[in-house]
Amino acid sequence: MKHLLSAKDLSHAEAVALLDTAEAMAATQSRAVKKLPTLRGKTVVNMFFEDSTRTRLSFEAAAKRLSADVINFSGKGSSLSKGESLKDTAQTLQAMGADAVVVRHSACGAAHLLAHAGWIDVPVLNAGDGTHQHPTQALLDAMTLRRWYNSATHSGDDGAPAAPGSDLDGAKLVIVGDVLHSRVARSNVDLATTLGAQVTLVAPPTLLPIGMEDWPCQVHYDLDETIAEVQPDAIMMLRVQRERMSAAGGGFFPSPQEYSRQYGLDATRRAALPEHAIIMHPGPMNRGLEITAQAADDPRSRVVEQVANGVSVRMACLYLLLADEGNQL
Repeated sequence: MKHLLSAKDLSHAEAVALLDTAEAMAATQSRAVKKLPTLRGKTVVNMFFEDSTRTRLSFEAAAKRLSADVINFSGKGSSLSKGESLKDTAQTLQAMGADAVVVRHSACGAAHLLAHAGWIDVPVLNAGDGTHQHPTQALLDAMTLRRWYNSATHSGDDGAPAAPGSDLDGAKLVIVGDVLHSRVARSNVDLATTLGAQVTLVAPPTLLPIGMEDWPCQVHYDLDETIAEVQPDAIMMLRVQRERMSAAGGGFFPSPQEYSRQYGLDATRRAALPEHAIIMHPGPMNRGLEITAQAADDPRSRVVEQVANGVSVRMACLYLLLADEGNQL
């Protein structure tokens, strides 16, 4: 594996290897000294042309915990305002000694272009490109679901993580909300189905993209009926991306109140979920819109665990792409 650009590109074996490596990385983070010497002497560049908190900081934490040097590049305040291209920016950073580039960009396909245009010759990790893909988010979501699904349904102990190597065969994941603008939804459908899960998307028709018949999942429009029919093992609430809706002219649903009433996760819908089901959200959360504060802070919420798993997953990705002993996929 030269790059990590799309969850769809990962085979079953590659996805499991990444998740197992992430579990190994997570085990090291309980030690008094969390840093590993694995990537000492390597330089990781974080190129973020869109705002980010969790993804940018967790990539930075992951690189530093593997003892790599980190250069953080932000589109704001850079020479991009003077007209510099993505090509020239990337080549400048490689000339400064980059060994890997983590990129987030508003344009779909930006990471793929950076990896394959011949501009640079280092591994590229996609940290989110437009509404297209976010593979490390899908991996951390799969890590979170895999732990709790296997422990709750196979061992009867809903508190212990599943053993590394466990799959998602038969797991039922319901993803709710703004699918149209969500790279998280696309990436989760690709990866979760590769790992054997059954994925159901729930959204108003206005928030579903064209071509859904090609996606390996079910599509429903009524959240309450879906919960009753599917009885999911996990429900993932997607952020309503109002900034992309405003750019497109709005009009995707009548009002925030109506959206919350039809598609928001509240205490009543939480009570209708199976007792073992977990609540997930990729963040940042719009509390009171797609999820109430009560549901977000429910004991079954795994939102904070998702963030912690994000560091472990990104450590695993950097290790497998950059470490001499790790680059085996």
